[in-house]
Amino acid sequence: MASLGLGGLNVSARRKSVPSRNALVERRNLITVCRFSVKTLIDRSCFETIDDTSPEFNNFAAILEQILSHRLKGQITWFGYESPRSFWDYIRVACRKVSHNCICSIENMENVSSSRAKGRAWIRVALMEKHLSEYISTALRDFKTTRRFYEDGAIVLGEEANMLAGMLLGLNAIDFSFCLKGEGLDGSFPAVIDYTPYLKFTQSSDSISSDEEELRTLGSSGSEGSTPEKIDPPFITDENSWYNKCKRVEQKYRLALEQKGYLEELVRLREKQLSESVSQNKLLLQRIEDMDLSHKMEKEQLEYIIVELQDQLKSFQSLDQLSAEVSLSQSSLDPGHSQDGKQDGMNLLNEGKEETPSLLGLCGSLTSVASYKSLTSLKSSEYLASPTTEMTSPGLTPS
Repeated sequence: MASLGLGGLNVSARRKSVPSRNALVERRNLITVCRFSVKTLIDRSCFETIDDTSPEFNNFAAILEQILSHRLKGQITWFGYESPRSFWDYIRVACRKVSHNCICSIENMENVSSSRAKGRAWIRVALMEKHLSEYISTALRDFKTTRRFYEDGAIVLGEEANMLAGMLLGLNAIDFSFCLKGEGLDGSFPAVIDYTPYLKFTQSSDSISSDEEELRTLGSSGSEGSTPEKIDPPFITDENSWYNKCKRVEQKYRLALEQKGYLEELVRLREKQLSESVSQNKLLLQRIEDMDLSHKMEKEQLEYIIVELQDQLKSFQSLDQLSAEVSLSQSSLDPGHSQDGKQDGMNLLNEGKEETPSLLGLCGSLTSVASYKSLTSLKSSEYLASPTTEMTSPGLTPS
């Protein structure tokens, strides 16, 4: 009975381990196929432009959509039912923190209505902006939002998520060109992955070495009359292994070359932005210097006007005093001729005014500056006395 109980426990443990093992295999297969699709995209970009008609891109988009939709939670309705949900609902919330993001522009697209179509449009826009890796990294760092949208065992919640963000970084070196009105954005059908381009057997170096050891063992256990020609297969296998190694090194070189081109383009853009900032800074400094110079000139002009007004005030005061003295002297000498003396004083005052610049012309010159109010303040001061008032006042006329 005890053996039967242990056997039942082993069977149940095996049954429980089978789904987890299948989920692990599914995650690894999707990540591996995604890495292959990225490499094929990079290789294809060396010969032609990647657009919507490229089968490599269509396969990559389908793989990325499957990864982002892996174990995605459904949306609970009012009646308690769970409706299917697209990965765009997760991207829209988790990628809001990306600077200069395209979330709002995707939301406002008129020809894209369904959530799945918006997600596909986002993939294309992010690739054209060369920010797909940044979007994925920002979304994965928001672990709270990711846990809210995905179930346990999802790719974005596992260790494979960091690998996904790293392998997408190589796509920044490719110039994509997409049309956001094509049939690829139709959200009525699910994405289908084509595995046929990746079903190629390539023998690894470990398997090659094991085959060589097996051939040597078979050769040593054979008859003594064996001919030396049986050593040829290991030599051919060794040559194939060198060819495979050379091919892998060449692929790594191409990838490094693409990354180098991307980094050079990034440095060029940053240098361009820096030069534009320096030129704008120079223009601003030049404007500040011009404004300082104009302010200094206005200040000097205002000071000159103030000095000129002060000189005119002094001349007016001297003329008023002279006219008063003349009128007093005339009245003391001949009271009958007081009116003549008064008229002569007025004539003299008018002659003095004609010799000095008129206030009307001065006021016309003040209209070009911002301190026109200074003339009003000077007119209202106690130093600007009216000569006609003093001449007609009762204190100056003879009794």
